[in-house]
Amino acid sequence: MSGIDPVLARRATDAVPSIPRDADGPVFREPWEAQAFAMALALHARGLFTWPEWAATLAQEIKRAQAAGDHDAGETYYRHWLNALERIVAAKGVADNEMLARYRDAWGRAAERTPHGTPIALKPEDFTD
Repeated sequence: MSGIDPVLARRATDAVPSIPRDADGPVFREPWEAQAFAMALALHARGLFTWPEWAATLAQEIKRAQAAGDHDAGETYYRHWLNALERIVAAKGVADNEMLARYRDAWGRAAERTPHGTPIALKPEDFTD
């Protein structure tokens, strides 16, 4: 959990009981999951949302995905987390759906050109259509 404030992480896991965890705190399958978790911690710390508000948004996203056929055996939890993050930042007016789609597409292009095991870095050309 390097790079994540353990006090903030503990508050999040106390407030959102569905977060995958072990005795030391949240656990992640991939680095991007830890980054998504850290983004939510940072936005919460800046006062964008309360943990109950976050938990409700995440629960709605999980229910929506389950209704669409996602059995959610754990491997898709942080995909729901990211979708909930996008929903809440759009609802709060931080980013609109067009901006979110632009960044999602840019990350996809950056990931395609990045060799496996190498950190993904966005470049200006990733934002061209």
